[in-house]
Amino acid sequence: MSTYPELPQLLKRRLFYQGRKFSFEVNRLRLPNKAEGEMECIRHPGGAVAVPLTEDGKLILVRQYRFATGRRLLEFPAGTLETGEDALETARREIQEETGYKAHRWDRLGQFYVAPGYSDEIIYSYLARGLELLENPPSQDEDEDLEIVFMGVSELEEAILNGEAVDAKSIASLVLLKPFLDKEE
Repeated sequence: MSTYPELPQLLKRRLFYQGRKFSFEVNRLRLPNKAEGEMECIRHPGGAVAVPLTEDGKLILVRQYRFATGRRLLEFPAGTLETGEDALETARREIQEETGYKAHRWDRLGQFYVAPGYSDEIIYSYLARGLELLENPPSQDEDEDLEIVFMGVSELEEAILNGEAVDAKSIASLVLLKPFLDKEE
């Protein structure tokens, strides 16, 4: 537990970069012990992830190329919150765009920070059930390169343990999913 009940005081905020999906700033802070320092921060509007679960217990994921890693990662469908859009709307949009499925039942799994050491991005995770394959699904974004993958829960766990490239939001969402699966058994 901190010996100081108060939070650091923001003295100055400097915006270094404003991008399409996030901004980067450097902030001058005064800590409760009166020391001053600079903290870098990525500001992000947040995101939502859908965990699609079929009637026969298969998870629907996408294998997607991610430039920053230089490889394709296995992920649940997800996206950035648009201005004025709530997290469930984002999850509904992304599952349709990335997999071509629509879900008729949604349960909130939880939320988590992605990298709180340098970003305020928070991801909201939802379980999507009652899936229906759309006749005319929305087209994928131009900058997406996706392959749809069906896996059982144990197959995904094995892929994670074997070091397959699975992103953190999908691993965290799988952990949040487990209590829902345990209830249904």
